Amino acid sequence: MAEPPGDRILVTGALGQIGTELVSSLRNKHGNDAVLATDIREPSEEIYFPEGPFRNLSVLDGEAMERIVLEEEIGTIYHLAAILSAAGEKNPELCHKVNVEGTETVLKTARHFGLKVFLPSSIAVFGPDSPKIAPQDINLNPTTIYGKTKVIGEILGLDYFEQYGVDVRGLRFPGLISWKAPAGGGTTDYAVDIFHAAINHGHYDCFVNEDTRLPMMYIDDAIRATEMLMGVESSGLGRSRVGYNIRGVSFTARDLVDMISKRIPEFTCDFNPDFRQKVADSWPNDVSDNSAREDWGWKAELDLERIVDEMLVNLRKNQSS
Repeated sequence: MAEPPGDRILVTGALGQIGTELVSSLRNKHGNDAVLATDIREPSEEIYFPEGPFRNLSVLDGEAMERIVLEEEIGTIYHLAAILSAAGEKNPELCHKVNVEGTETVLKTARHFGLKVFLPSSIAVFGPDSPKIAPQDINLNPTTIYGKTKVIGEILGLDYFEQYGVDVRGLRFPGLISWKAPAGGGTTDYAVDIFHAAINHGHYDCFVNEDTRLPMMYIDDAIRATEMLMGVESSGLGRSRVGYNIRGVSFTARDLVDMISKRIPEFTCDFNPDFRQKVADSWPNDVSDNSAREDWGWKAELDLERIVDEMLVNLRKNQSS
């Protein structure tokens, strides 16, 4: 393996739901200039990074990625650029191109320059034949194009680790709940959109059934899990290294409505499932994260009540500022 050009960090898809939070956390930890945010989009008034460097980058442009890695003296890539589940079902060709070819671009660059890589996976890797509490090790038979691209990503990541020694690590993220960035086209977007609707309109039309139960996680726990995993010695990770299950909370859409209603008594919600219901039905209700707990000490901190409080407080504070 080659020696990396430097020890700085590159984040792809930095303007997305995870990226906005991860860039801020990494900069707090390593310094503003140590973390290069990149995205195919330009920063907006709502999402931007005034405190550190930003460059445009398409993950499909291998030459540009290699050039930036050299120029910016990169040692680690957090590869967050992706087309998410609901958006992927609407445009499967683009989903496959960005999620698979983009991952290959990152892995080829990492192999060439000796880089460390974080490659996120998803609960979408599980299919309708998985147990409702999905274990770490099981045959992965997703029915969505997004889930299939994530399975391919795990296979590619493990292959690059075993064949070429690339230090690749990943997490199977549940649905993520955050207030800083808007939802990005995923099947669990309702668990973010509902808070905006509750505060601004007092009503929400939910696109899944009230008894739909899915694994979820507050963004702070997701960022902490990412940084914990990337801080562990490589020798301490098993074959799950490219796709650890991590558990946060598991609740139904009705549970979420009821918890919000305790804080906003006038809030109402109607349940009108659309095409995303079929996607949600193919996923597990919950996951077992024993491997993550045993290998690197993972444990989530925020339960549903704390998540609801964090979302409402921060969204209201953000609107008033």
